[in-house]
Amino acid sequence: MFGRSPQRSHHASAVVTGAGSGIGAAFALELAHRGSAVVCSDIDDDAARRTVEAITAAGGRATAVHCDVAAVDEVHALAEASQSWFGHSPTLVINNAGVGAGGQPIGTMPLEDWAWTLGINLWGPIHGCHVFTPLLREAAGDQPRGIINVASAASFGAAPDMAAYNVSKAGVLSLSETLAAELSGTGIGVTVLCPTFVKTNIVESGRIATHSSEAAKALMRWTGLSARRVARDCLDTHDRGGLYCMPQLDAKIGWNIKRFAPETFTRTIGLAFRASAALPGRSD
Repeated sequence: MFGRSPQRSHHASAVVTGAGSGIGAAFALELAHRGSAVVCSDIDDDAARRTVEAITAAGGRATAVHCDVAAVDEVHALAEASQSWFGHSPTLVINNAGVGAGGQPIGTMPLEDWAWTLGINLWGPIHGCHVFTPLLREAAGDQPRGIINVASAASFGAAPDMAAYNVSKAGVLSLSETLAAELSGTGIGVTVLCPTFVKTNIVESGRIATHSSEAAKALMRWTGLSARRVARDCLDTHDRGGLYCMPQLDAKIGWNIKRFAPETFTRTIGLAFRASAALPGRSD
């Protein structure tokens, strides 16, 4: 059992989008472990219920709510359902729902895929921040409150053939930084999660060209952290008041190089991509 804690991730009234699998499910399970009540939201109702069942089987408290984060009316409905279930406004919101997309260069990737990716990966967090930030402002002042937005190292990595995904996550990074500036001094914390490879099902559920999806799967197997560890590290960062969470060393190194030598970083990424494309057996 947990004692009363001033930390935002402990004994929270938490809402997690995309909680049916991957990092979202890991966030929900870890929050429940920390004594939080969790609204598990997902567009896949069965997946959300499976996360709830795992939490309740372990003695936690959770409920499933359907939500397509690309539709602002559904995010409003999620907020209303959460308030009703908690009996008050949520104290922690994790805008996690996202999809993978890529494998085609700019000018080739269909605009429909751009719209789909941005609708979920960028407009989802925008809708979440737009709807829930006023509720967090209204929540009891003595209760720690916060927002976590899930971005990616792609937000600053600029990997070729991943433009729609990169742009969506760069937007989430900027959204989070702006929100943190706006909420400074209010007691509402903001953290943006920027991992590299995490062992999830995002490749299978996304729109990624075959050669890119196979490479991503291999990197997840070889270098990816577990979703549970990433969620735990992010919640700990949030509790410490950190704005940026980069749970892997390669993300930290890339972030610092990009900050201090942005042109060199971008050129190097491009050259590395060209070199890999020229390897025997590679066909785009």
